Amino acid sequence: MLNFKEIISVTLILFSVIDVIGSLPIIIDLRRKVGKIESEKATLASALLMISFLYIGESILKLFGVDVSSFAVAGALIIFLLGLEMILGRNIFKSDEHSTGSAHIVPIAFPLIAGAGTMTTILSLKAEYATANILVGILINLVLIYIVLKSSEWIENRIGPGGTNILRKVFGIILLAIAIKLFKNNF
Repeated sequence: MLNFKEIISVTLILFSVIDVIGSLPIIIDLRRKVGKIESEKATLASALLMISFLYIGESILKLFGVDVSSFAVAGALIIFLLGLEMILGRNIFKSDEHSTGSAHIVPIAFPLIAGAGTMTTILSLKAEYATANILVGILINLVLIYIVLKSSEWIENRIGPGGTNILRKVFGIILLAIAIKLFKNNF
């Protein structure tokens, strides 16, 4: 059953983890290099990855003998590190800059949007929220991601580097609080 409070919580958690606003510098740089970002393809690829993981991620864990609570604790640690990375401005997680593929799939859909942090968060959320509410939260985030990708040039001109930095720090603090909550509830 859909629960508005859970949907808002899931949406905000995923928005913080995906951090499409914090990824704007990377998206803008990529757009400058390749000419344009194919927002539709990047959003669809991200949707496929996130929704697939929502439904089969737990089965994959069972294959390895890991329960969702243990994965949630591991996810809390990753989310905590992502939050620290955002606040401190240090790169803990490195992405493969030399991977080949289309500019709208790699690195935008994976790993920027539907990367390890997002996948871990989706499974961690399953320990606390109903699947239907998580799915709605994913879909809302996909709409927001599409809007940001489509209007990255406009956003770049409006908020500037200082605004992007402030948003990144705020979402980093939110992620730290979420990580601590997940850890407390599943440890």
